[in-house]
Amino acid sequence: MMFGTTPLAHVGMNKFDPPNPDVWPATLPPVRQILHEGLDLGRATIFTGENGSGKSTLVEAIAMAYGVNPEGGSTGAMHHSRATESGLHSGLSVRRNPGASKYGYFLRAETMHGFFSYLEDNPSLSRQDLTFHEMSHGESFLALITDRFRGGGLWILDEPESALSFSGCLSLLSVLTELMDDGDSQVILSTHSPLLASLPGADIYEVGPWGLRRNDWEGLELVRNWRSFLDAPERFLKYL
Repeated sequence: MMFGTTPLAHVGMNKFDPPNPDVWPATLPPVRQILHEGLDLGRATIFTGENGSGKSTLVEAIAMAYGVNPEGGSTGAMHHSRATESGLHSGLSVRRNPGASKYGYFLRAETMHGFFSYLEDNPSLSRQDLTFHEMSHGESFLALITDRFRGGGLWILDEPESALSFSGCLSLLSVLTELMDDGDSQVILSTHSPLLASLPGADIYEVGPWGLRRNDWEGLELVRNWRSFLDAPERFLKYL
């Protein structure tokens, strides 16, 4: 799978419309790099980086360029509240290998409350026994993933650790690992979690003022910072 700036095989929500290079989000270094170079996506692709670096903007645009609801759900979901997404998706095309499943699913922690209400208000879209608002945030998040993340497709998650405990992240890692064993599945994930970034076999990109740079798990700034803090938290806390 790859995505880039060619209009060929564009399957997004709008017609192909390259963004103004002088207007956000095209001014973000990682976005500018993608618009110029595109990106080949492996079986799993992980984006890490600071808040505001552009990783969630990229993930959202990939989801929308593929035709997936920007507030969460599948390629057929119709839930919308307040539109805040950029128009970057109209300048991208997403192409999967010939014969691959066209199904996609997008989960983002910040919109899950409204998405759960949408599912409960439309019971034909969800199992009758999944009453999401009667569970904790993390329990409902994992219940939805366990119920929906199966079979072939494009599985996109934006900072899912926001809803999950350490054990919850391990459970999600298990689900994603199983999906990667399916030859027709691909995973795209943005995260601040070194645990989720350790997904075996994933291509990891650090997102920042340099654009996108490929790195291995051991070399990630995210991993180095957490190790340094856990080794001696007092070194950080005294500067707060």
